[in-house]
Amino acid sequence: MKLYYMPGACSIGIHVLLEEIGKPYDLQKIDGAKQEQYGPDFVKLNPKSKVPTLQKDDGSVLTEFPAIATWLARKNPDKGLLPADPDSEAKALEAMDYVVSTMHMQGFSRMFRPGNYAPSEADHDAVKARGKEIMEKGLVIMDKALEGKEYVAGQYSVADAALFYVTFWAAGRMKMPLPKNVAAHYERMKNRPAVKRTVEQEGLSAAV
Repeated sequence: MKLYYMPGACSIGIHVLLEEIGKPYDLQKIDGAKQEQYGPDFVKLNPKSKVPTLQKDDGSVLTEFPAIATWLARKNPDKGLLPADPDSEAKALEAMDYVVSTMHMQGFSRMFRPGNYAPSEADHDAVKARGKEIMEKGLVIMDKALEGKEYVAGQYSVADAALFYVTFWAAGRMKMPLPKNVAAHYERMKNRPAVKRTVEQEGLSAAV
């Protein structure tokens, strides 16, 4: 397998899962500053021009965080990355989808790329503010989901890798305060050996 990633991007969550699984894989850094995601070689691999992108051993390619995370969990059931019972599995998938589709794609995307939502620069601050509201609401929802639990679905799962990447953006990069349970989860994640290896490999140790 080969993971195409950008340091500190949402692909860090998939990187963590690969480290949790412990099977051999290769890493290919995509330099966003040089816009390598739009280069012909990467576009041929993934026309969406984004990470994470996972090339499987047979050469086929998987894209989109939830699809890659679920595939990795299903291919490695012994690692327990998805709960075995249907109700807990649904909770894990529900949380992962909310983190990716709402906290990231509706919240942080407005904060990081306001021009995608309002061509006029005069409106960018309002777009960023709305993104921050969405993100903060998400943190409150995830804080409630973590009440009395160490991990979102009651056991470590793909949902925790997803939550880690948005809390890394919030706390590690933007110094946003995290609610109590989410803050404890973030610290718990940072102390996992797989996460430590991942942030070291991506050169992010100082930011976490």
